[in-house]
Amino acid sequence: MSSYVDLDIYRLAHEIGVNIHTLSLRLPKHETYEIGSQIRRASKSVSANIVEGYGRRRYKADFVRFLIYAHSSCDETLEWLKYIQDCYPELNSSTNPFIEQTKTLGRKLNNFIQAVEKQHLTPKS
Repeated sequence: MSSYVDLDIYRLAHEIGVNIHTLSLRLPKHETYEIGSQIRRASKSVSANIVEGYGRRRYKADFVRFLIYAHSSCDETLEWLKYIQDCYPELNSSTNPFIEQTKTLGRKLNNFIQAVEKQHLTPKS
């Protein structure tokens, strides 16, 4: 692995962040700065924390810490998606795929965290 871009979790997180950004713009205007802003920040934080953790991968504790932040942001994204579903049922057909993708990403992040904790290898300079 030569870059964070090679990580499946990064690619999936980035894709979800971009797609949720687009979805958030379909919310009613008054929600652009409420739910919209929250879900955009949470969803983009997942990939950003993966990137930052990867940059610190030499230090296992730092790497794991940022992966845990990414997982937490993934959970937060899922919560905001549920709010959108509950408040705007007309968007359910749009949010359902993102809920499934976000749950999948959460499982993959959890597995990756466990793998790093068990088998962390310090990269060679």
